[in-house]
Amino acid sequence: MIGDPHLSPRARAAIGAASAEVFVSAASAWELAMKVRLGKLPAAARLTHHFAQSLAEQDFKPLAIGIEHGRLGGLLPGAHRDPFDRILAAQALVEDMALVTSDPAFAAFGVKVLW
Repeated sequence: MIGDPHLSPRARAAIGAASAEVFVSAASAWELAMKVRLGKLPAAARLTHHFAQSLAEQDFKPLAIGIEHGRLGGLLPGAHRDPFDRILAAQALVEDMALVTSDPAFAAFGVKVLW
């Protein structure tokens, strides 16, 4: 959404496909807002302050965090402690969605990764 050049060509093509149904987790909005607030990602300030509008402009759909996401996120095995990653993994598993990420930690959770 901010044109990050690090996004892989494969992921960019999948997200940009006319038939793509792209969901963005509430956890991503939360993590992004925290990074902006802490000064770690100032380039995303405008996006953060107009997140719902930006999603709609891209025809992306919001994905709320539900009870089953929280339950599974807490129960996922392994030592990975990042709560954002754990909830994203749980959402991908519960909703049977691929997760766009280059982070190899998600493979340990059995998540389908698109990169």
